[in-house]
Amino acid sequence: MRRRSSRPSIEIELFPFLSILACTIGTLILLIIVMTTQLFSSQREVTILAKQENNEEGKNPSKTPRYIECRNDGIIIYPNQEFVAKNNIESSNSALKKLLNEVKQRQEQEYLIVAIRPDGIEVFKKVRDLIEQQGIDIGYEPIDKDWKLKIETPAASKNTQGN
Repeated sequence: MRRRSSRPSIEIELFPFLSILACTIGTLILLIIVMTTQLFSSQREVTILAKQENNEEGKNPSKTPRYIECRNDGIIIYPNQEFVAKNNIESSNSALKKLLNEVKQRQEQEYLIVAIRPDGIEVFKKVRDLIEQQGIDIGYEPIDKDWKLKIETPAASKNTQGN
């Protein structure tokens, strides 16, 4: 019988390739964890804008909005973030009454947008009744309890629309 000839065979070592592959997979997993953590931990910021889309005629295309946020404990009037407690909403010297009088005097140029938190529905009903008694135009938007409300001033929104 003949013996097999033993030629020196070339061995391919895969250890460097596998270690690079393992490091790449580990880095990608770390990146995914960091991105999802940032996504879930950050508060969502919501901007309420009164604007027309696709050049459709809106109800108040020429009016400037004024903003109110309804919460369980009262309202916040923007942009000054002036708080009015639930018990003082209907008071004759409250900041809300002053705002309503200002908007009533400039009814052709201004209207109100109300942001409603889930726990602020009862407060919204009171505020809406007061606004409708004055005959002021109103818009409203429900927002989530964890969202941070960002109000843009009319000058800032005009600058962004021009770009």
